[in-house]
Formats: sequence, C-alpha cells, structure tokens
Amino acid sequence: MVDSYIDFARFYDSLMEDARYPERADYLLEICACFSHPVGNCLDLACGTGSLTGELYRRGVNVTGADISADMLTVAADRFPEIRFVCQPMQALELPVPVDTVVCTLDSVNHLTKDEDVQETFCRVAQALNPGGLFVFDVNTLYKHRAILGDNAYTIENETVFCAWQNVLCEDNATVEILLDFFEEQEDGSYRRYSEQFCEKAYSGEQLRQMLANAGLETLAVYGDLTFEEPEDDEQRAVYVARKPLKGN
Repeated sequence: MVDSYIDFARFYDSLMEDARYPERADYLLEICACFSHPVGNCLDLACGTGSLTGELYRRGVNVTGADISADMLTVAADRFPEIRFVCQPMQALELPVPVDTVVCTLDSVNHLTKDEDVQETFCRVAQALNPGGLFVFDVNTLYKHRAILGDNAYTIENETVFCAWQNVLCEDNATVEILLDFFEEQEDGSYRRYSEQFCEKAYSGEQLRQMLANAGLETLAVYGDLTFEEPEDDEQRAVYVARKPLKGN
C-alpha cells in the first residue's frame, strides 16, 4: 500500500494545536452517555498521530487506532506504545473482533472524495460494530468548503514550521484541492521546503444520512461541533451519531 501524508505526518501535530483534543474526547464520551451507551471497546478511525486516541486511553477507554498512513502511525506508536494501532484505509476496514464504538473525527471522512468510498466506509464500520454499537463522526460542512476554505489561502507559523496553505474550490462546489508548503528551518539558518497535496470533499446531510441508512445504520442525532444543538446554517463542522440496530430490530 502506498503511504499517504509522508511529510505531513512530521508537521501534523504542530498544525493541529487548536484541535482541542481533551475537550473532544470528553465530548465523545458525553455523547455516548447521552444515549446510555457504554463505550466498551472503541476504534479511533483515521486516528492520525494518535492525539485523540491517547486522550481516550487516558480516560480509561479500551481503544485501538487505525489509519491509512504508516508514517502517521509511527508517530502515534512512539507517543503511545501502550495502545494498539493498525494500518488500514477507512474503506477497507476489517477488524478481527467487533467493537462497541467507532469514532472518526476532525473531518477525516472528507478525505474520501468519492461517494462510493464513503458508502463503503460506512458499510465497513457497520460490519465492525457489535449490535447496538455507536458510530460518531464529524465532517466539514458544505458551508465551510464554499465560504471558509473556498479559493482562500492561509499561513500558519509556530516554533516548529511555517506553512503556506492554498485552496482551490473545484467545479462541483464541494471539493477543495489543498496544497501545503512547509518550510522548516535548518541548523545553518536556511529553510527546507516540503509539499503535500490532497483533496477534501464535503457532503450534504441528506447524502450522509442516506449512506448511513444504506449501511444499516440509524442516524440518532446531528450536532454542531462540540455542542448538543442542531447545526446552524453557517456551521463549519457537523457531528453525526449513528447506531447499529440490535439483532431482530
């Protein structure tokens, strides 16, 4: 399997300083409690460098991380050697033993730019869940792709790296091509440049609900990010809570 985000893995954590991982882990556990769902065995799907996985582990969750990128998982395993990580793409997820909860955060689903890949991912998640299991995931909204990312450019600078971030909104008005240029200072004061390019696609609520239903998953709720309120029209990230029905239901 060809790896993804080879250079991105080195800089990912420094770019995600506003991800609010501890708050996000608490929020996911609150969602489970809201639906009277014991977290049980949990899978953090598309876990990246394992920041959220580690926060869940610190809260007593028996969690496994999965990601397509071996480089990301190398960072994750170095940070959290006590946690099991597996290298699998979302749309080819296959677990030896079903889990009770699957979480997938920080717009990982948007990295699937083909409808059939999202559908296959949801089907794989359904297969990986025990009956009654919960699937909690978030997505960047169409509003964010069109109004916030769009054709805009951004810069991110911290002690680790300078990043030039350029976006191009595609003709479908849902997919954004993203080009990242990283500039890392060397010991002699010069800078080395690394580049990563990928796409993200936003899906409508109707599309996501239908694909969940096609996978045999019942949509229980849709929230604004880190809230228990319905998403506003200008919501940038929406959180979906779906359940695999109990046998016989």
